[in-house]
Formats: sequence, structure tokens, C-alpha cells
Amino acid sequence: MTRLVVIALLAPCAVLAQPAAFRAETRLVIVHATVRNPRGELVTGLERGAFTVYENGKRQPITLFRHDDVPVSLGLLIDNSGSMRTLRSKVEAAALALARASNPQDEIFVLNFNDKARIDVPLTSDIGVLEAGIGRVDSIGGTGMRDAIDMAQRYMDERATRDRKVLLVITDGIDNASVTTAERIERQAAQRDTVIFALGLFGDSGRVKQGRRELDQLTERTGGTVYYPAGVDETGAVALEIARQIRNQYTIAYAPLNQALDGTYRTIRVAVSGSERLTVRARSGYLATLRQ
Repeated sequence: MTRLVVIALLAPCAVLAQPAAFRAETRLVIVHATVRNPRGELVTGLERGAFTVYENGKRQPITLFRHDDVPVSLGLLIDNSGSMRTLRSKVEAAALALARASNPQDEIFVLNFNDKARIDVPLTSDIGVLEAGIGRVDSIGGTGMRDAIDMAQRYMDERATRDRKVLLVITDGIDNASVTTAERIERQAAQRDTVIFALGLFGDSGRVKQGRRELDQLTERTGGTVYYPAGVDETGAVALEIARQIRNQYTIAYAPLNQALDGTYRTIRVAVSGSERLTVRARSGYLATLRQ
């Protein structure tokens, strides 16, 4: 208390001596939340007062709240391994359906991956460019999903211009070709506010169990959702559901009471009130580091 009083008393002198030297910055944490009712339907139109945010169990002050259809930078990460050959046409159609159902101001890129990952369609808001570029590849090789996510995150850092960032991973198998470790991908997810969705097209039970574990953890950590359609014919409907979810997320920002950048992992819990028993899905936490 004494130190605060001294600072307050000296502040006028400091301002007179150096009028342009003072600058205050407050670190914000951004959370994108999806709300559903007991029937699984998206809930829209909630007001700011319906939400409460907790960090490490302590209630935090909400400083920003939005629910309009904010444009996003969206990355479509499509598995192009050999096992995807018979599924590829349906997957491409689903990806285009999602793009057409997105906000016209969204910017979208396509990253195909097998043993290697590459950007086949750079960020664009032109659906015609996406249509022309999305089907120019042949399915061959293994599955390097973590390498693809790593490349997509770095590409977003360098090129994305929208405030909200989303990745959709479409794959039919477990990662068997990446150099990037699972620990690096987990750290990226904790450092960024990119929301990751996934569409798992698994066949036999062994691949289901192994593949689901990684997709479940990745999407849950970032506040996204993973879908496991029964067949490839359902991918179009799932893509449209993902597009609706992206366009109806709530954006919440809060100034942590603990502003220290100490490298610790801070858990986040978002609670929502309403006339029904509502459920909310949002990122589970973040690393308090310089990258945020």
C-alpha cells in the first residue's frame, strides 16, 4: 500500500518531466466459446452477463465480448496419404462446402500433407481459387499430421490477417511420418488462441482407438470439436456443421488478475448461465509466456 501511495504522489512530477514516456499495457487472454443446449443445438444470442471466466479457479474480469460473425483465417489441413485415395473426392467436396458456407470475408488456405506438408492454396477469399487449387494432388505416402499442424501454425503467424484463427484437420489415420513431436504441438496449442477442429475418417477399430486419442486431446485443448462420421458420405454435412459452429462462437477476452509472464500453465474454465442446462466448450488453458 505504501509503495502505491508513493507512486501516486510522484506521478505528476514524472509526467511533467517526461510527458511522452509513460505507457501502460495490459495482457489479454482470448477465449472462443461454443455453447450448446441439452439437445446439442448451438445456442446464440447470449449476453455478456451470462458468462463467467475462471483462471486457475479464480474469477476473472471480462474486458471484451463479441458474438457477431467475425471473419476468420481458416486453414484446411487435408490428409493426402495413400489410404485417402478412395476418399479424396468426397473430402474435397466437403472442404469446398465448408468454404462456401463461411463468412465471405474469411481468408482460407489449403495445406495437403502426406510424408511432407505443403501449402497448395495460399490464403485467399476467392472461392474460385480454392475450387481450382484444392484438387490438384495425388494421394500417396504416409501421414505426417503433426508436421502439417506445425507448418500451418507458423504460416498463420506469418500471413494471417484476421483476428480469429481456425484450423480444420481431416485425416483417416494415425501419424506415422512426422518429425514434429506431440509435445511441440501441445505447446503450440497452449501458446496460441487458434481453435482446432478435426474430422476423423477411421476404418478398423485399432486405428480408431489410436487416432482418436490424439485428435480428442488436440481439439479439447484448443476449444474445438472433433467429429467421427460413420462414413465418408457424411463428411459434407459435418463440414457444414463445423462452418456453423465457427460462425456462432462467442469471443471473450479477459485481463488476468495475475499478469506475470512466468511460463506457468494456467487453466481456463468458462461457465454459462441460461434458462436451460447449457454446456460450453472453450480452450482449457494457456501458457503464460511472451507468445499469447
